[in-house]
Amino acid sequence: MMNLSQKDVSLGEVHGSIDTTRKRSWWRQLFVFFGPAYLVSVGYMDPGNWATDLAGGSRFGYSLLWVLLMSNAIAILLQNLSARLGIVRGRDLAQANREVYPAYINIPLYVLAEIAIAACDLAEVLGMAIGLELLTGLPLIYGVCFTVLDTFLLLFLQRLGMRRMEAFIIGLIAVVGGSFLVEILLAKPNIHDIASGFLPVLHGKEALYIAIGIIGATVMPHNLYLHSALVQTRKIKPGAANIRKALKINFLDSAVALNLAFLVNAAILILAATAFYKTGNTNVASIKDAYRLLPMLGTQLAPKLFAIALIASGQSSTLTGTLAGQIVMEGYLQLRINPMVRRLLTRLLAIIPAIAVIILFGEAQVDNLLVLSQVVLSVQLGFAVIPLIHFVSDRSTMGEFRIAPLIKVLAWLCAIVLVWLNAKLVVEEVAPFMAATGHLIGKVLIAVASLGGVTLLGYITLHPWIERNRRRLTPELHPQPDDYTDWTPPTFRHIAIALDFSEHDEKLLAYAAGQGGKTARYLLIHIVESVSARMLGKESDDYETRKDQERLDHYRSLLQNRGLQSTTALGFRHRSREIARLAKEHDADMLVIGSHGHAGLKDFIFGETVNAVRHELKIPVLVVNL
Repeated sequence: MMNLSQKDVSLGEVHGSIDTTRKRSWWRQLFVFFGPAYLVSVGYMDPGNWATDLAGGSRFGYSLLWVLLMSNAIAILLQNLSARLGIVRGRDLAQANREVYPAYINIPLYVLAEIAIAACDLAEVLGMAIGLELLTGLPLIYGVCFTVLDTFLLLFLQRLGMRRMEAFIIGLIAVVGGSFLVEILLAKPNIHDIASGFLPVLHGKEALYIAIGIIGATVMPHNLYLHSALVQTRKIKPGAANIRKALKINFLDSAVALNLAFLVNAAILILAATAFYKTGNTNVASIKDAYRLLPMLGTQLAPKLFAIALIASGQSSTLTGTLAGQIVMEGYLQLRINPMVRRLLTRLLAIIPAIAVIILFGEAQVDNLLVLSQVVLSVQLGFAVIPLIHFVSDRSTMGEFRIAPLIKVLAWLCAIVLVWLNAKLVVEEVAPFMAATGHLIGKVLIAVASLGGVTLLGYITLHPWIERNRRRLTPELHPQPDDYTDWTPPTFRHIAIALDFSEHDEKLLAYAAGQGGKTARYLLIHIVESVSARMLGKESDDYETRKDQERLDHYRSLLQNRGLQSTTALGFRHRSREIARLAKEHDADMLVIGSHGHAGLKDFIFGETVNAVRHELKIPVLVVNL
């Protein structure tokens, strides 16, 4: 079921599957490139947006339209940076993070990305369940459980190919957009009132909370991961001219798709402002309340279209959320799992809190949970946006395609605004809770989490700049090539080989023999890790220890049959320390060791054996990638 990815590319099963290299007319070429931004755009009109848009429109009328517009402008900018990273470097955001930041930083970044995806999926689960309840009368808790079945729809679409999946999702977007176009025509809003909503005004703390929820619902962190991978489904000819062309078309793709998403969100807010705020129903933050009051527009068609659009929105968003989860897991952990298992895990993480809230607090709290999920997304934004800006600004990796100074300034301003708004929200929401709670443990946990978040944000902000300065200094510290006079290749007399008794052992032995030939002696090392060996060390005489010695003796006889001298040595307990100790005790002048490509969380779980051994020894270490 699980295995390490064999090819370090995003979405390996569809990577480069759409050929843009063939000669086509300009319109046909445009059509071939179009698609990734539409998959991304569905996250900008998911049920979580509905909750924040309805809350904003019913409580504050049209006055938060400017927040939607600002969010859309930020989204277009950031999504284009994400697409640029994927097109120019052939890396998604998760892969780029893994390559730049150390493992102990990537672990929390991965966890935060998964939390963002779970929060997004929670909104989709609740939205679809509410839509089914409104349209068919199916109880909400059953609707939540029913959403597990969309796992099979995703698998079916993946088998049909990327273009058909894109066509299906664009069809769902058309259903949502068409439904709200009819709703707006029925509502007949005042154009002058709509225009006044684009003046920047915030009416108190509650408006700030809803505004940040709108930003979180619009600019979502998992979409930055998703877009940087989806653009790589297009096969592009090498060369600067072709990359430049791809960047221009993808900018157009993003601008069209995200502006369509903006129109849908604006339509929801305008509908809420016209149908509810203008009629005095200012407390309509609930999707169900909105459904019940829509007949005020004079027709029963309005609520039915509303429910159909809600289901289509949730279904389209859940498909792209799964792709984002796959990208994040493969990028950070280099771990690829069965798509159905991945989908079920993501869906269960969303279903469990939804069911818990329904059972414990009732259906009345579902809409509050929707708004909260969007605020959680907004809080995660800085941890995705800041690394992205660093990556697309880096001259050494982006070359001539790094972003221009003006774009860099705008991007950093967006990041500062997002982080500041989120910090303000956290302080205003957490401070009263800290004052009210009498539990010291709760206060300590909140303080530690806040401090950890600030520290992590500071680290990911400063680390790339520090590393970049080190790279600039490096050439000045190296001696000139003319200073080297002795190029005689070294010879090795005694080579230690760390064997793990896998199918890769023969590869390690072959590499070692290639270094030493028949003149060197070889030390065959294996570390026993049975329970008895860990407790008793070399005094252990259990079955595993005896079998391990037998296998070492077998390898020794194989080497002797080829005319190579060898000895064996078993180590116990701590793998890396024992390998280094045995190499030193037997006076080895080289060590050959295998690397299984563990990264991120696997390094944290299994330990970084290669690095630990390398730092313990002063002899050359040949690391063979297995």
